[in-house]
Amino acid sequence: MRKELIALRQKMQENGFDAYIIPTTDFHRSEYVHDHFKCREYISGFTGSAGTLLVTTEEALLWTDGRYFLQAENQLKGSGIKLMKMGQPDVPTMIEYLESIMTEDHILAFDGRLCSPSDIPEDMFTMVTDADLVGEIWRERPAINPSEIYPLDLSVTGESSDSKLARLRAAMAEKGADFHIITALDEIAWLYNLRGSDVKHTPVFFAYALITAGEDFLYTMKEGLHAPGKHLPYEQFMTDIEALPPGTVLLDKSTTGYAIIDALPEHLEIISAEDPVLEMKAIKNQAEISATKNAHIKDGVAMVSFIHWLKQNGEGLTEIDASDKLEDFRKSREGFTDLSFDTISGYAGNGAIIHYSATEDTNKTLKSEGLYLVDSGGQYEDGTTDITRTIAMGPLTDDMKLHYTAVLKSHIALCTAKFTPGTTGAELDAIARKPLLEIGLNYNHGTGHGVGHLLGCHEGPQSISPRDTTHPILPGMINSCEPGVYIEGSHGIRLENELLCIETDSGLYGFEPITFCPFERDAIVSENLTKDELAWLNFYHAKVFETIGPLVDGEIKKWLQEATKEII
Repeated sequence: MRKELIALRQKMQENGFDAYIIPTTDFHRSEYVHDHFKCREYISGFTGSAGTLLVTTEEALLWTDGRYFLQAENQLKGSGIKLMKMGQPDVPTMIEYLESIMTEDHILAFDGRLCSPSDIPEDMFTMVTDADLVGEIWRERPAINPSEIYPLDLSVTGESSDSKLARLRAAMAEKGADFHIITALDEIAWLYNLRGSDVKHTPVFFAYALITAGEDFLYTMKEGLHAPGKHLPYEQFMTDIEALPPGTVLLDKSTTGYAIIDALPEHLEIISAEDPVLEMKAIKNQAEISATKNAHIKDGVAMVSFIHWLKQNGEGLTEIDASDKLEDFRKSREGFTDLSFDTISGYAGNGAIIHYSATEDTNKTLKSEGLYLVDSGGQYEDGTTDITRTIAMGPLTDDMKLHYTAVLKSHIALCTAKFTPGTTGAELDAIARKPLLEIGLNYNHGTGHGVGHLLGCHEGPQSISPRDTTHPILPGMINSCEPGVYIEGSHGIRLENELLCIETDSGLYGFEPITFCPFERDAIVSENLTKDELAWLNFYHAKVFETIGPLVDGEIKKWLQEATKEII
């Protein structure tokens, strides 16, 4: 059993707590967090980016989704923590489990800065909402050193902060809100056209925003900020919202921490609704689209150069070697600033671990056979990229080719979908899965997610997954398309492009791929593709060569020409 778990239980006993919850987030409900906030990882040893830990006096359980089942099984061995596979038959949700063990005499505790009513519904249990037990036992907790905050040029954002604030105030007025509290870091960065580097691979900064009908207040950790609006110290935010006058305040209770909700005066009426900034940010304007496409062209050069190099030099390299080399190729591109997430570099069976992260203990050596999966992305001065390719390192089995072609068919099905306004991500997800389901295959993750503009590689409100039955996919949104097949112990295949939603001449909606990198022709069983699928693939490859070909030369250009030539 982990010593950190033992220490946490000791604190629970001292305080009379029967159960304690640790989510994977920060005070802003971020998906990827600063090391300072990796409380769940500190207690459990599980390093995945999603999961919730519940510790009781008798048990410890960790809920995570299908992306992390294999990883969690490995990392939780000997920890004293049981893995709860979310969405699987006979696996209760955390709330269902709590309902089965909690009585009126039991006390459930958590840090209310991290948990919201979407995690633990209000008035469901006897709760203590201000218990930071992990902070009490984490002696060498990483400190937060606020990064520099810098402005973006209008040529990249396409809209001034004043214009965005005016649109937001109009949305507030429609909802009858006098005040609006924003806690999400990417929303604040987008609204103010500012960026920072407080979170790894995501150009955001720790901040809160309070918007009124006539003023806006930005609370940051970094002093000396030179930007429009009123800037106040980060720690002053809680004090200020406690002193708000009577009126109505717009916030989303499902994403706002209990600490903020509890701090609001009783004379304020809460309007709980999705933040208008979410959809505003998700629908890119023409400047954002143009800038993002330019970033993808640079990223395409890096990817093409890497794949060519890997096919020449892959034998004997490790997964970490390959990942590092891909980062070097990205660093050579003009305007590159960072990766957009930790690269997933998985050879053979490691490729079947959906969100695999190579370590010294798991680091496989690549051979001249089988499949290598690399899911990666970059942050550039003009955009954010996210791409996955599965590469043939040498001879492949018939099953590998069959599976690769099936994933490609699923990818093409979504890329070529035409749909009516109002179509949700769940409906599009079903279109993508159909070719795989027809041969008895599937994947345990969503088909796609929104991608930020010079922000996180994951953004909402939309997603292309079975769970998103409410948000329509709208023109201007950029989403990933990444179906996959994962055969434990053998191989993993995922093929990911970013797609821009567009309106077609007929009035229907469709997608335009903005990722430029060829698929693996040595893994494609062409006779398994329909005439229309082959036509799309050949058209896409011609576009890749037309776009990337002029930017590379020598052997790389020769390889690219071969990789994108027409398949009959």
